[in-house]
Amino acid sequence: MSVVSQIINQADDELRYPSSGELESLLDYFTTGDRRIRLACLLRDTEKQLISKASQLLFQAHPDYLAPGGNASGAKQRALCLRDYGWYLRLITYALIEGDAMVLEKIGLLGVRDMYNSLGVPMIGMYDAIKFLKQAAMQEIPNPQDQALIGVYFDYLAAGMV
Repeated sequence: MSVVSQIINQADDELRYPSSGELESLLDYFTTGDRRIRLACLLRDTEKQLISKASQLLFQAHPDYLAPGGNASGAKQRALCLRDYGWYLRLITYALIEGDAMVLEKIGLLGVRDMYNSLGVPMIGMYDAIKFLKQAAMQEIPNPQDQALIGVYFDYLAAGMV
């Protein structure tokens, strides 16, 4: 749910007008809209490069994943791994546009540990995958303020993997 919806729903539930602090939150949300959309477009447009960089880092850190019997040892397993990278990157753009990490919780993290554990996917690998995606994205984003704006979503998602 977007910041706007949250504030309106909370005020309505309490039968009151939005507070000054809530209105300031809305002002911040609206004034950062162009930046959030620009960053979401950057992630979308560089998805393949980000996934390539992040997967190289992951497989350097965990070469056993590519070894026979590893979680990404075959072409099919590797493709599934890279598909998940793209899926998580897309979810981060949703959170960025919405201005709220809860979309990551609802769509990206709900039941993810159970699913990966049932498939035998090491959670440390998923944690590292998100951290490496963040690292790759930060290399594409030179502005520290933009890095801070987007970095929180990568961190939120990574924290949910452990």
